[in-house]
Amino acid sequence: MGKQTIYRWWPSKGAVMFDSLLAHQREEGGALPDTGDVEADLKLVLRATVAQFNDPVLDGMTRALAVEIQNDPSLGREMVDRLLGPQLEATKDRIRSAQRAGQIAEDLDLSVVVEMIFAPLFHRWMLRTAPLTPEYADSVVEMALGAFARRRAAPGDRASSRARGSFWTRTAGTGVTAVS
Repeated sequence: MGKQTIYRWWPSKGAVMFDSLLAHQREEGGALPDTGDVEADLKLVLRATVAQFNDPVLDGMTRALAVEIQNDPSLGREMVDRLLGPQLEATKDRIRSAQRAGQIAEDLDLSVVVEMIFAPLFHRWMLRTAPLTPEYADSVVEMALGAFARRRAAPGDRASSRARGSFWTRTAGTGVTAVS
């Protein structure tokens, strides 16, 4: 296929890469597992994400696409609308299920929860700060779920006051921060 034919169908190299990545993702499906064990389900999903990031073909294409998106906001929006958005919504659905089962606190911003689960993997992969391994993915899930767990503290202890929605405030004149 010639260059003119390619650009007749796609407006840029990034669009070609995105469609290729999208086709690959469609083959793998979209719904997250829901076995009733949110930790096991998220570990499975994050381990699959690690495998994708470590796949030599997908790694190169995904890195190139990340660069293209920096210079093409419309491609970035399309990526969110057609690929990342549905994946993030599927993860939110799984988190909602865990909330209904009492495994995760109900008063959480699900957009933040999902980003806190996936962002460490993306950061490590994109910046190559350390090896991206299945064990790392498991650690991310364990730490995230520890932070998102339902809070069951005795009345009067600090964890109990955090569970009621307290916040950090600056103590007047001291520059010191305290829990109120």
